[in-house]
Amino acid sequence: MAKKRLSMADEMEFPNKTRQFLDFVGVTPNVLLQEQEVGPSDQYLSLAQIHLPPQQPRRYFSPQAMDSLVASIREHGILQPLLVRPSLEGGYELLAGERRYRAAQTLKLEKVPVLIRDLADQDAIQVALLENLQREDLNPIEETEAILQLLSIRLECSPEEAVSLLNHVANLQKQGTEITNNVVRSQWELVKQIFSVIGRLSPDSFRSHRLPLLNLPEDVLHVLRQGQLEYTKARIIAQVKDAQERQQLLAETLEHNISVREIKKRIHEIQPAKTTGVPSALPNRMKDVYRRVRQAKIWEDPKKAKALEKLLGQLESLVE
Repeated sequence: MAKKRLSMADEMEFPNKTRQFLDFVGVTPNVLLQEQEVGPSDQYLSLAQIHLPPQQPRRYFSPQAMDSLVASIREHGILQPLLVRPSLEGGYELLAGERRYRAAQTLKLEKVPVLIRDLADQDAIQVALLENLQREDLNPIEETEAILQLLSIRLECSPEEAVSLLNHVANLQKQGTEITNNVVRSQWELVKQIFSVIGRLSPDSFRSHRLPLLNLPEDVLHVLRQGQLEYTKARIIAQVKDAQERQQLLAETLEHNISVREIKKRIHEIQPAKTTGVPSALPNRMKDVYRRVRQAKIWEDPKKAKALEKLLGQLESLVE
């Protein structure tokens, strides 16, 4: 059987934004869609040969959107190939196109069109993250976790260190101080490039409005990850400290689609009146903890240093 080249129509399946982020991570469309001879196995694979990666950026899909996609594929077929790479465990790992993959499962398709590319782990993760970040229906929690993971990969640091960098630069900007450290300056330029490619958030809006979402109670995070609740409502409901009262308000909000104004009113009714002033013991407690931390030199322990880095990032965000 004669081999064929990938056509220009195949290449056009990548929109401009997708081309931009593929270029950014160094996995350009020219790499993914090489003008090279490929055999039939490079065009179609059995659906049973494809599996999801261990760390998948997307968790929830709108049932309505999936129904629409299933109907479209039933009528027109899969127009854009799935991006996969060979897996060490056998078969192929899906990198981009999970919605099409799941729709194909629903339709019980035997084979699907694919692009097979042997990408390194870091490239594969970045392509999967950035492909998902282009989706308009990605909910705020999924988006926040994906961006934080992408920052961690690109900066070659832990997520906690990435958060600390965002807080550090924000404090410098608030003070009107320029970045003098060459390493920090280089890291910050990379951060700005990442958010430019993502195209929806600035580093400051991500730090101020999205990162706090990851500190929400687990019951609130769960419904957010399921795409059942707007994050503006989630942040308000999370203010309820009593777990039982919070879960009740959460259930009512989901069932009756309660407005933000009504949620605030109900919280005001159930929350005890706030005491004014700062407890006198708090400043002394802070001084004591600071003294003990310095004496113990806990930053010399790698595990404790990592926890300390996270706590410092939270403290920095409080004093802005």
